[in-house]
Amino acid sequence: MDFDVSWPETLPPPQKFEHPDWTATREPRASVSLSRLETLWINTGTLCNITCQNCYIESSPSNDRLVYIAPAEAAAFYDEIAAGDLGTREIAFTGGEPFMNPHMLSLLEDALERGFEVLVLTNAMQPMQRAKAQRGLIDLNQRYGACLTLRVSLDHYTPRLHEAERGLRTWAKTIAGLDWLARNGFKVAIAGRSCWNESDEETRAGYGRLIAERGWPIDPADPGELVLLPEMDGKHDVPEITTRCWAMLNKSPGDMMCATSRMVIKRQGAERPTVVPCTLIPYDAVFDMGATLADAERADGGMFSTGSVKLCHPHCAKFCVLGGGSCSAR
Repeated sequence: MDFDVSWPETLPPPQKFEHPDWTATREPRASVSLSRLETLWINTGTLCNITCQNCYIESSPSNDRLVYIAPAEAAAFYDEIAAGDLGTREIAFTGGEPFMNPHMLSLLEDALERGFEVLVLTNAMQPMQRAKAQRGLIDLNQRYGACLTLRVSLDHYTPRLHEAERGLRTWAKTIAGLDWLARNGFKVAIAGRSCWNESDEETRAGYGRLIAERGWPIDPADPGELVLLPEMDGKHDVPEITTRCWAMLNKSPGDMMCATSRMVIKRQGAERPTVVPCTLIPYDAVFDMGATLADAERADGGMFSTGSVKLCHPHCAKFCVLGGGSCSAR
């Protein structure tokens, strides 16, 4: 994009997050190019055993807008990574609740067998605690434990605030799941939220007390083992990110999640999965990048220009640029 070309003064300014290239203040919109595909996210489907207050993807027991992905569909992307020598380090699974997907153990085994590091985002509740899931997980952990991490959503270190997000009677079930994982020697991480008017130090200290009490193998000071994610409730007016913002915020496009990751989703009624920039914007078809990783790299027009992602969504601003959030393990 030629940033010396100004928005035509004869035209009214676009609405916020409306134009792929220009903000509502007639400034060039910031974008992020893929530097390397370090993490490939696989959305296992949006069905979940609970309905959270502010789920960014609106997962619930009835939301099947993203359907269960099958092992053969995921394997096609692993094959493409190998054929293209892309050097992808990590395959990460998110939902919905991944263990709602009946193929979850097969999905994990295939990725681990191929030598990827594997991250699973789970609420550690009933779907993960079923006997079949637990037997399969123990087997995978015995064979590939160094490469398998389960990150459990625990929104606060107190039952009251965790259940304010997750619903009544969710705390004890999640704690039981974390206890089971720790007792069986899994690599475990926690995903909390940073929306409780606490400092980072206060929040990590609170989790630290709980972690010590339960004996979980988690370092609360390590941002990869205790991930604190900004809230995305859609209730606040979010500023757009212009090209000037990088210097103003002392940040770089390479710091953003979409500089090193992509996500695979399969929408209800679609014949095959598609690639989107990240885990946060799965529903808006304008962000579709193609059916293969090669298509995504060549994506041109709309929200993309030769594979770069134009930050034309409120989540881009609130979660990633201003919130400093990242769903990846590192």
